[in-house]
Amino acid sequence: MPRTLQDVVFVDGVRTPFGKAGDKGIYAQTRADDLVIKCIRELLRRNPTLPKDKVEEVAIAATTQIGDQGLTLGRLAALLSGLPNTVPGYSVDRMCAGAMTAVTNVASAIAFGAYDIAIAGGVEHMGRHPMGEGVDPNPRIIADKLVDPSALVMGSTAENLHDRFPALTKERCDAFAIGSQDKLAAAYAAGKIQPDLVPVATRHVDKGWGLATTDEPPRPGTTMADLANLKTPFRPHGNVTAGNAAGLNDGATACIIASQAAADEYGLQVKMRLVSWAFVGVEPEVMGIGPVPATEKALAKAGLTIDDIGLFDLNEAFAVQVLAMLDHFGIADDDPRVNKYGGAIATGHPLASSGVRLMNQLARQFEEHPEVRYGLNAMCIGIGMGGCVIWENPHHADYGKEA
Repeated sequence: MPRTLQDVVFVDGVRTPFGKAGDKGIYAQTRADDLVIKCIRELLRRNPTLPKDKVEEVAIAATTQIGDQGLTLGRLAALLSGLPNTVPGYSVDRMCAGAMTAVTNVASAIAFGAYDIAIAGGVEHMGRHPMGEGVDPNPRIIADKLVDPSALVMGSTAENLHDRFPALTKERCDAFAIGSQDKLAAAYAAGKIQPDLVPVATRHVDKGWGLATTDEPPRPGTTMADLANLKTPFRPHGNVTAGNAAGLNDGATACIIASQAAADEYGLQVKMRLVSWAFVGVEPEVMGIGPVPATEKALAKAGLTIDDIGLFDLNEAFAVQVLAMLDHFGIADDDPRVNKYGGAIATGHPLASSGVRLMNQLARQFEEHPEVRYGLNAMCIGIGMGGCVIWENPHHADYGKEA
């Protein structure tokens, strides 16, 4: 039987406030799965016209799939969120791009017609489950010299990127990091971040009960002098510091992805339409360059060029990897189209959850900029990969027409 591909749309997305990993963080004694369950419940509350039994899949990502982030998390989260037991679910792992992959996975199934509505997201509790906990990498990946040993340490790969592109200086990275802090502070002051946040009740044996309502990692008011003398933990006299890289964080995200037809049927708001996406592999030693070929591939699949993109929300795992992408495409470090609300250096980067944060923020920016037709999300991915997703703005006058 011939099939007609369905248009896929981003309906709504939410996230928890992001916390600092560790015993002093806001989520130190909060379960990882409870964070993503909170997001799913909030999505259902915010979209009351969506019947729960019409959700046909729940895909939830986690990088370290162990403990309260393990055991087919998507299925357990679906059950614990109040969805009917007829709703299936599964887990995803593509390290930092886990939630991004969860979205593209369910989007592909929707486009194919396997189902019409799904929930996708991610969670990472890096305080409870440090990246790589309990894993046993095959020693042949090093012994057979398939990769340099630095490929298994993300901060070291960022230092390698500095080596490859000497123009990406520490000073440029520090300046970019300050811009991230300043833009996030301005976005909070203007009320741009708060609509996406789900308050989370917390409990700590020493601190008692609390309520997480804002991100914990930001350091507003950071200056170049503050960053100048920070330690370079990945290399003596290196370039990567805690100031120009994302920290270790806890948090969760979730979103509703649907066919255009299902969104129309159930009266769901459409915030973005999926145009194309791509994941690619690169040299693991310089995984930060991954967004460049991923973006080139996604643009080519869509029949677009970089000049067609009016908004960029890029993950800031390290300042150097964002700058590598901007330099490649001839985009200025302080281009106003890039990360208008700041990025992971300020907000935090709970690994597998971050992809949906990027999408949420792009959707908000689309509302503010109806003159922009296309935007993209991109991120580098551990062990040498990159991902990119291109979206169309439903507020644009030519939305849905042939490009």
